[in-house]
Amino acid sequence: MVALDGPSGTGKTTVARTLAGRLSARYLDTGAMYRLVTLAVLRSGTDPGDRAAVAHLAHDAEFSIGTDPERPEVRLAGQDVAAEIRGPEVTGAVSAVSAVPQVRELLVARQRRIIADVLAETGGIVVEGRDIGTTVAPDAPLKVYLTASAEVRAARRNTQDTAAGRQTSVAEARESVQRRDRLDSSRAASPLRAAGDAVPVDTSELTIDQVIVALAELARRRGLLAGCPADAEVGS
Repeated sequence: MVALDGPSGTGKTTVARTLAGRLSARYLDTGAMYRLVTLAVLRSGTDPGDRAAVAHLAHDAEFSIGTDPERPEVRLAGQDVAAEIRGPEVTGAVSAVSAVPQVRELLVARQRRIIADVLAETGGIVVEGRDIGTTVAPDAPLKVYLTASAEVRAARRNTQDTAAGRQTSVAEARESVQRRDRLDSSRAASPLRAAGDAVPVDTSELTIDQVIVALAELARRRGLLAGCPADAEVGS
């Protein structure tokens, strides 16, 4: 298992999915789970700041998330919402929802079940989020904490928004990622921070391929590639 943490805009999702595919492993985006609950909250008209109501709704929400790195399905009440959970409304409310202790407790338990099931069935998974190495899977054999400068992260977020048809400026994107950082790192429940034994990787000046090669080499050193069909390729 690879636990991949870091703030918004560091390339976690692209790196995690690509690495999982390279290692013939499964993939879990825990952030998408918090976004699913946030979307459920917004659709119900619930105030994201009403913690009791949010906790109750999270318990009752029907959602599913896939672990195929090529096609990670994200469904709410059976509906594909992969694009909708990345919209500005969800992005603006997800920190408040994810800060609710009962929501985190519920989703962490679900994440651990998914990880355990995958490891029992296939033997490998790359999990991305903000508290994987510290809370969800503190015993993961490889923990990585991705970082990048605020300027680079803002530019990446702006590019993502533009590609998705959302018109924002780099300045707005920078304000958004910094706001998310403040909220995620200051929350009482599972704040954003690097695990003590996580390997820091600054992606500011690296291409995705360079990051993947570096992480694959780390996985090789930890003995995580034994029996992996891609073993002969990951370090190339």
